[in-house]
Amino acid sequence: MQTPATDRERAAIILAGLAPEGVQPAALQPASLKERYVAWSLDAACLSPLLFLLANSRVQHAMGSASAAIDSLQQALPRLMEGMLANPQPTMQMAQAWLADPLMDDAVGRLQSAVSDVLLTPVILYALLALVWSVGFESSRWQATPGKRALGLVVMSVDGKKLTTGHALQRYLASSLSWLSLNFGHAMAALPPRHLALHDRISGTRIVREHGDAGLPAWAWGWLILQGAAALAAFLWLFIQLQATMNTAMQQMMGGL
Repeated sequence: MQTPATDRERAAIILAGLAPEGVQPAALQPASLKERYVAWSLDAACLSPLLFLLANSRVQHAMGSASAAIDSLQQALPRLMEGMLANPQPTMQMAQAWLADPLMDDAVGRLQSAVSDVLLTPVILYALLALVWSVGFESSRWQATPGKRALGLVVMSVDGKKLTTGHALQRYLASSLSWLSLNFGHAMAALPPRHLALHDRISGTRIVREHGDAGLPAWAWGWLILQGAAALAAFLWLFIQLQATMNTAMQQMMGGL
């Protein structure tokens, strides 16, 4: 007489895609939104060095162009602000006059182009790297990227089967809709009880805990705190840089009076 399978044995059977009749994938606990984010951020950190090597040259060139454009804006602002003080105008007319200024228009155009290069180059390269990373690992024996594996998460089809390469590719392509929806598609993973993101629903996949353990480990909370501190530091640096730019423009204007 066979003894009933333990939860771990049932999970192993399901993860192997060999679930017999009566063993349901629903027995596995779905991953929470926090767990999914931590896993994604770990994978992103793993890809960052390669992304830096591939994007650094183009981004550095774009940063140089942006710096030159900002210098041009700093030179144009005192003249425009002096004219504004000498001949006060309604806000809309003043804005139109500034945008019509040839030097300002050229500087803004160069700055927009440089900012686009700075933002889009890493995004496009990351999307290509993440495609190979996600599809390769999620269709492998691991059934998870290294970030997901670190948290004991696995990706499977809704019926508990291992993803094929084609199915993993379908899941990755569907994830673009979750990004294009301004992350609303990702936020859907917070909804109980199944915690499925938009791309999970489209591709017929799910992310579950391999061992059914709830909650984040202490190191994962530390990783989240570190990211929050880095984001705050980046915001403060940007604010200081913008303030310095405006102060320089004001000093140049006052020096010209």
